[in-house]
Amino acid sequence: MMRLLPYARPFFWNFIGVFALVAIFNATNVVQPYLVKIAIDNDISGKHPNLHGVLVIACVYAVIVLVGLAANYLQMLLLQYSGQSIIRKIRLDLFTHIESQSMSFFDRNAIGRLVTNVSNDTETVSQFFTQFFLSLVRDGLSIVMIVFAMFELDVRIASYAMVILPVIAAISLAFRTRLRSAYQTTRTRLSNIVAFLAENLAGMRIIQAFHQEPRQARAFNELNERHRQANVREYSISVNFNRALELLGNVAVAAVVWIGGEAVLHKVILFGTLYAFISYIQRFFQPINAVTQQWNTLQSAMVAAERIGRVLSVEPGIQDVPDPVDVLTGQVAGRVEFAHVTFGYKPDEPVLKDISFSVEPGQFIGFVGATGAGKSSVMSLLARFYEPQAGEILLDGIDVRRIRQRDLHKLIGLVQQEVNLFTGTVADNIRLFRSDIHEEDVVAAARTVGAHDIIERLPDGYSTRLYAKGANLSMGERQLISFARIVCLNPRVLILDEATANLDSHTEALVQAGLRAVSKNRTTLVIAHRLSTVRNADRIIVLDKGRIVEQGTHDELLEMGGLYATLYAKSGIDEAPVPPSTRHSAASNPLFMV
Repeated sequence: MMRLLPYARPFFWNFIGVFALVAIFNATNVVQPYLVKIAIDNDISGKHPNLHGVLVIACVYAVIVLVGLAANYLQMLLLQYSGQSIIRKIRLDLFTHIESQSMSFFDRNAIGRLVTNVSNDTETVSQFFTQFFLSLVRDGLSIVMIVFAMFELDVRIASYAMVILPVIAAISLAFRTRLRSAYQTTRTRLSNIVAFLAENLAGMRIIQAFHQEPRQARAFNELNERHRQANVREYSISVNFNRALELLGNVAVAAVVWIGGEAVLHKVILFGTLYAFISYIQRFFQPINAVTQQWNTLQSAMVAAERIGRVLSVEPGIQDVPDPVDVLTGQVAGRVEFAHVTFGYKPDEPVLKDISFSVEPGQFIGFVGATGAGKSSVMSLLARFYEPQAGEILLDGIDVRRIRQRDLHKLIGLVQQEVNLFTGTVADNIRLFRSDIHEEDVVAAARTVGAHDIIERLPDGYSTRLYAKGANLSMGERQLISFARIVCLNPRVLILDEATANLDSHTEALVQAGLRAVSKNRTTLVIAHRLSTVRNADRIIVLDKGRIVEQGTHDELLEMGGLYATLYAKSGIDEAPVPPSTRHSAASNPLFMV
């Protein structure tokens, strides 16, 4: 909680205002029984009842009630405004912190749990500021005022009443550990449900294709059952705690009636004083019971704050150096060099081993190899999603670790098989919601890759709203939009993760035209799942078990008769002679397909 309390500092005076309004509200509540006591002892039970005195007391009582209502209304509004503002800032900082993490962070943390942190946990913490804080201040202050009023009325009876305080403390301590453990278990099991749900919704095609619905339903039911059991245990402990205090309160009222009634009969105190004592002892347990009922809110908030704190305490695995190199996009040629790079997702299990190669500006380089050879790892390192354990990755001779991440990601564009589109318009997805890119630039980028006519045929053209991941577009349309995005953002280095691997021949022809436009005058690195993609590359780099085993042009690698020749033979592509004019055209446009 100490990690999150600084978020309340800007609202210090708001909370002072809440405290003042709560004090007014509590004072009006404490005064009410005392006014009735005055009316009973002075104006009703005397030998000569005073109707005028009763009327005055009634009017004062009504005014006090109205003042209390106004103070309560204002403090609720002020507290809600402050509490929700605090949670908005916590949620924003948490989201920004998660965004700043390297890919290794997301490898270790399930997306569903992170969603729970940002949504459910922050909402639970908000209850600390809007519910528990109010209860602590209002009910705590109420207890103090009631105790003061009881001692003002009669010290002896008030002293007897205070015997219950150690009993309350003992009951609270007895339940505290069990309550915290129960809340922790409940939150953890809820997080497991959210993570399971997110994973299954993302893989729904596979689940339905392989008829896994019954098995997944059984697994989900088991998680639900465990969460139900944890909730039942949590509320059982909470109910036992509250009922124990409620029973203690009733016993206390009975004791005050016995002791006070005896005092009234012996004319030690007046009946109005006994009435006030009974009212105060009942009101004494009301705030105590309210605080104890908020105990689950405190425990849940502490558990949620601990989970949020764990995320916020994780330092980003990749950070900018203190003195980064200023890089201007227009001055970057796009030369890429890997110098003796070793990398593993786990330090003791290297995926890439002493990799060295260079790519000249404007070249088209293909990377081939079996699954797990390290092709995607090379691209992830270049984009600085991960850091190598050894070696350097240079862009125009500058170590990428010395370039600000935001500058590096402007220089390097990425097109994947699975296109990431966001909820918003087509135009927003092309410019990635950047306000500095104008509509005419978006249209020009779409024209460049051949997407303009397709977009114009959509219901609202560039203003067409896209569903999550662009579900209302075909795969080819999504790819063309991703190419238009690259042209619009204009990176110097382009990484292609075989963007045409899952397309039919007609759609592929459209996308290939877009690819040619995208790669023009850019350094292009392609992860090739289909070897036909890189037949006309300037150079092909063959990876095997994390090492570069071969490199050269398509013809050179076939002549070597090594791993590439074996992969090519297994691919089933018919080798046909390529006329010199075609070869020249392919060299000038490396994405030209034979």
